[in-house]
Amino acid sequence: MTTLIQLEYIVAVDTYRHFATAADKCFVTQPTLSMQIKKLENHLGVAIFDRTKQPVIPTEQGKIILDQARIVLRESNKIDQLVMEVKNQISGELRIGVIPTIAPYLLPVFTGNYKRSFPDVKLKVEELVTGSIITYLKKDLIDVGILVTPLNDPSIIESPLYYEEMMIYTNINHQLASQSEINLKDIATSEIWLLNDGHCFRHQVVNLCSLPELESDSLPFEFEGGSLDTLMKIIDKEGGYTLIPELATNDLSSEKLRQVKHFSNYLPLREVALVTTRQFAKSKLVSLLADSIKESVPQELLDAKRGSIVEWK
Repeated sequence: MTTLIQLEYIVAVDTYRHFATAADKCFVTQPTLSMQIKKLENHLGVAIFDRTKQPVIPTEQGKIILDQARIVLRESNKIDQLVMEVKNQISGELRIGVIPTIAPYLLPVFTGNYKRSFPDVKLKVEELVTGSIITYLKKDLIDVGILVTPLNDPSIIESPLYYEEMMIYTNINHQLASQSEINLKDIATSEIWLLNDGHCFRHQVVNLCSLPELESDSLPFEFEGGSLDTLMKIIDKEGGYTLIPELATNDLSSEKLRQVKHFSNYLPLREVALVTTRQFAKSKLVSLLADSIKESVPQELLDAKRGSIVEWK
């Protein structure tokens, strides 16, 4: 007979691709974990993992079993959550993945209010790039992601939260700082600073401006990083410009706001959404999270019709 404990163990090994690490995460000894997995394999008559490979990987039959194991475990976890919802108890743990170009601007806006409204909910937030959020969701390492959509992934449910303008941040002495009108073609030059590859905001900027993937001789050095705040500080010192999301301007001083410019002929938006898998369990907590975020951001950001959404995939 297959048990939930055995399913938890094989999912842990698949997630961490290491028996000792999986045992540690499951709070059991490695011999106990290995014995239970071997017992399950004998019961099913198939090898779930190829132990000759390092790191350990699932066999072809194992992949099918693991996919179903994740579904079974998600469904079993729904029972406790459903009981709490019936009792109108707002409690539990909510694991959230947030991309780096959203986290520093959104988290301070809503997390305090959410925690004060629902003190029995434990928020666990991790900053991850988009690809990692999708992987973590599918491996059930997080419950929900906050990132830029659309993803065009049929296995992911997208729930848009708000739409923020993509603005220009320029060095105070750059021509753009004093230019009365700025069009898209004006920023499609080699003086633009970009985040490193893997960040959706970089791809949005490239798509928006039809930028070629080039190495610029106009910039003092090539920047490989994921922090917009770092990029803005480099621009202040070294020149050039970049694009920033609307919420990034909230804490700027009046002096710094003079370096923020809007496009004259276009209002580009990025769509920020909550994303979950189709088997997610904590629907009530996720719904309350969405409500809290929408209540915390400036209300004009809820209007998708005020501009045009820029896709990044």
